[in-house]
Amino acid sequence: MKCVRWVGIVAALALSAPAWPAIKPCEELKAEIEAKLKEKGITNYTLAVVPAAEVKDQKVVGSCEGGKNKITYTKEEVKKEK
Repeated sequence: MKCVRWVGIVAALALSAPAWPAIKPCEELKAEIEAKLKEKGITNYTLAVVPAAEVKDQKVVGSCEGGKNKITYTKEEVKKEK
């Protein structure tokens, strides 16, 4: 009888667990981030897809392809004319 109880508990937990997040392609995530930045009025920036192992001091704004790659954000300097 205890075995049946455990099976019921495990089944209930499995059904109540949230769905695993889907692995998102980098270009899709990059486009979503660009849209959010544009919506906020942010300009003069560069987003780059970088292998996770190569990320150093860059600002990471996203992770894609199951964590294999990161999307980094770099603010570009605006040159002022004199």
